[in-house]
Amino acid sequence: MINRLKKLSRLNKQLIMCFADSLVLIMVLLASFSVRLGYWYFPKNDLIWLIFGTPIIALPIFIYFGLYTAVIRYIGFDALWRVSKAASLYALIWGVIGLMSGVYDLPRSVILINWIQVIFAIGGLRIVARWVLYGSKLKIENSYGINVLIYGAGDAGLQLVSALKSSSQYNPVGFIDDAKELQNNQVSGLNIFGIDKIDNLIGKLKVDEILIAMPSVSRAKRRSILNKLEQYPIVVRILPGMSELAQGRVNIGDLRKVSVKDLLGRNIAEPNKKLLGANITNKIVMVTGAGGSIGSELSRQIIVLKPKSIILYEMNELALYNIEQELAGFNILDVKIYPILGSINNQYRFKNVLNHFNINTIYHSAAYKHVPMVEFNNTEGIYNNIFGTLKCALAAIDANVETFVLISTDKAVRPTNTMGASKRCAELIIQALSSEQSKTLFSMVRFGNVLGSSGSVIPLFEKQIKQGGPVTVTDINIVRYFMTIPEAVELVIQAGAMSEGGDVFVLDMGKPVKIYDLATKMIKLSGLHVLNEDNPDGDIEIMFTGLRPGEKLYEELLVGKNTSSTDNDLIMRAQEEMIKWEDLKLLLDKLKDSLSRSEYEKIRQILTDIVPEFSPQSKIVDFLYIK
Repeated sequence: MINRLKKLSRLNKQLIMCFADSLVLIMVLLASFSVRLGYWYFPKNDLIWLIFGTPIIALPIFIYFGLYTAVIRYIGFDALWRVSKAASLYALIWGVIGLMSGVYDLPRSVILINWIQVIFAIGGLRIVARWVLYGSKLKIENSYGINVLIYGAGDAGLQLVSALKSSSQYNPVGFIDDAKELQNNQVSGLNIFGIDKIDNLIGKLKVDEILIAMPSVSRAKRRSILNKLEQYPIVVRILPGMSELAQGRVNIGDLRKVSVKDLLGRNIAEPNKKLLGANITNKIVMVTGAGGSIGSELSRQIIVLKPKSIILYEMNELALYNIEQELAGFNILDVKIYPILGSINNQYRFKNVLNHFNINTIYHSAAYKHVPMVEFNNTEGIYNNIFGTLKCALAAIDANVETFVLISTDKAVRPTNTMGASKRCAELIIQALSSEQSKTLFSMVRFGNVLGSSGSVIPLFEKQIKQGGPVTVTDINIVRYFMTIPEAVELVIQAGAMSEGGDVFVLDMGKPVKIYDLATKMIKLSGLHVLNEDNPDGDIEIMFTGLRPGEKLYEELLVGKNTSSTDNDLIMRAQEEMIKWEDLKLLLDKLKDSLSRSEYEKIRQILTDIVPEFSPQSKIVDFLYIK
């Protein structure tokens, strides 16, 4: 019976409440007369219409005060206060009508008794209904803390309000929702407004923050909402998406600041599960640079695909310890985890590891990738990224490794810096070695910036905003591609499974993002204003520092123009020129010799010979070169 009541439409529930209120009002009036007269009373004469007609007086008042727009499940003291106001007005009007009608035997004290009993009876009816239907205790609404509007009056929003009302941190003052049918109603004692009302509500209700409680909407929809909210000087927080949100009731702790991935609005395509497991499931897998941003995420995703074992190869002891401990913490599949300390430039140790564990698949993510840092430490960056990759690839061939996937970067395309040129050279090595043998299937995956990686601009902006600014942007026109680390890694794994040997895979990074616009959005959604000539009273200044050594205004993903599709719409196969191994080896030998002699000008020249499209953006700025 109770379940059937719960499933009724809202209109039917409202009609039932109107009927119940009508009965209660009549019974309360009869009780009021009985209390006053001292015996069970039943009306006669003129009092019959005054008592039995009371719903005609009361119900319009109750509707006006919103007693039937409040959801029983989330009723609180705010709703009971509205019951008190509605009951008071009804009792007053009923008393005036009764006295003015000239009814002979209407005691004046009945008006007072009726008023008190109606408040308790109508309020009590709602509490009893909530208890019977949902078994929930009445929660006292919080009248202190930060005033917040909840964007989204769905289940997540209602659950969030319930959590907020039991805390001292937030005080919910209303809902915002795009659905026209919900606007001008009430849930949990709070009014539901349209987004066009926000500007007035901020001042009227003294709103401090807006909390977005719409975990099931697409990223594109979320970005659209954030674009609308950007214009208001208010802090915006958000519940994570359904994939990130644990099952059960929404918790205040689930709230987080708006992240860049929310601003980008990229929808992630469903992965091909067959491709995900092809090179991993029941195989022995190695990740080089396993403690880095990409390497650690690779390790996380690999372990859930049930390899026989995973070898974490990393030269940084702390980074290796952290990822090993993390994987061990959620390793319910009993995958063997081997944390191995070592450098990719230690060819003997690397070969020993491959042969000892009989590695099937290698994901090579170990590299120096920070553009200015490599520019200032030129020789080390080149030696690690080029010859480290060469040693790993040759060792993989000797050990009969089945699959070798190089993690590359968009900075390898027409590079303007040493890091990009070194990664392009690493790609050429992989392509050349692939054409020379068939034992190991080589491929490489090229993509742009990933959100939250070490050295990324996003954590820097967040830190600068927290410190009060300024936010530093190198150039007003600089643009970058962005992708989340989990998405990039998922596509890397799938791309590697589609390799036919020597493939250059390029990921669809979506639309490039203007870094200045990104900084502006992050400031505004932190509830602050940009300080500039147009707004001298702003909070955070955006300062332009000039392009760093080797930095370009925009990045590219393709050297040539020839691409073909794959089984995944977000992965393209590029057809690009390569260098024969015998020719490339000669150049690499020259480069290695010059590195050993620290011949900086010659090193750059040879690098340009290997990568003809390399166009250095700055002079040589290696700290050991500059006198």
